[in-house]
Amino acid sequence: MNSMALILPLLMQVGPDPSSGAIPDYSAEVQDRPAREVQQTPSEPVGDRVTPTWLEECFELVDSDPARAHSQAQIRRDASEGNERVLANHCFGLAATQLERWDEARAAFVAARDGSPAEDRAFRARVGAMAGNAAMPTGDMTGALALLDQAESDARASTARDMIGLVAVDKARVLVALERAEEAVPLLEEATALRPTSGEAPLLLATLYRRQDMLAEAQAAIDVALARDSQNPAIPLEAGVIAVLSGREADARAQWQQVTALAPDSAEAGTARGYLAQIGAE
Repeated sequence: MNSMALILPLLMQVGPDPSSGAIPDYSAEVQDRPAREVQQTPSEPVGDRVTPTWLEECFELVDSDPARAHSQAQIRRDASEGNERVLANHCFGLAATQLERWDEARAAFVAARDGSPAEDRAFRARVGAMAGNAAMPTGDMTGALALLDQAESDARASTARDMIGLVAVDKARVLVALERAEEAVPLLEEATALRPTSGEAPLLLATLYRRQDMLAEAQAAIDVALARDSQNPAIPLEAGVIAVLSGREADARAQWQQVTALAPDSAEAGTARGYLAQIGAE
């Protein structure tokens, strides 16, 4: 799916002031990183459900023809009830997200959550988190937080560790946007522990620590992210920013060169080249 860049206010700068000609901080912030749960189209059964053929086809269309998926899911939803209506709302919400029809997506995910059995807490957490993510691009951070609070409650009741970690990351992003960064730190620390193979939470944690000028903590977190995910160019990009702010220019240069080698055509590589041009050759 196409990535969805959430255009939200940036946090106060820490470190070099871009207006002074020093290296500007273009790295994506905690609340600007793409809202993962809305981007992913699950192909596996959710909860104890068996995924019907029409739903698999709908999920596939979300990628290739979201407008068609949107209309087909709407027809299915309007003509059904019970579990089938829940699943139709799920696909309808994903298609609406691809079309950037955020209010529709949010309403569909909430309807899918509310139509699910009360005991199916893992599924309720998943679609509740999707609703929270759909609220973010509209700027309704208070509403997004309320949705994610409920998703967190459902995730914890389900004891699904990965889902708890996913919701924690989403909630942290919203808290940062609401200028409640201190509340985001323990959530990202927990997500780092709960998802031991994912580099996402430690990357976000490193970004947040760096924003608070806590460079030793930022370095420890980015080291974890680097060890977990060697293919995400955002990780060495952030590692370079932390290194240069810590006075380790050679390390910063090496990290940014890694970004350009890893993903030469990416936005991260473009940013890394800008940084490298400012600090110059060895």
